[in-house]
Amino acid sequence: MRIPCPYCGERDAHEFAYLGDATLTRPDPAAPDAEQAFHDYVYLRDNPAGTHREWWYHANGCRQWLRVTRDTRTHAIASAEPARRDSAQVGMPGAAP
Repeated sequence: MRIPCPYCGERDAHEFAYLGDATLTRPDPAAPDAEQAFHDYVYLRDNPAGTHREWWYHANGCRQWLRVTRDTRTHAIASAEPARRDSAQVGMPGAAP
């Protein structure tokens, strides 16, 4: 599989580290139901078949986080965009909850 890094161009997937689902929002640790919310967040995940947004880290390249849209059935990459720390991407790695 090849991932089109917006900074480095198309690169082999072995250069990247997969983090996971880019559509989830990390639970608030101060919420009254935080224990159950974190259990669900960590262990109760869907296994989507089809187009899905994921976090990938270009560890052996530019060292940037990317939000990749990939078909989980064919591994075809529809897009790869830089991760931004804004309100639209609250679940981004390293962002505040």
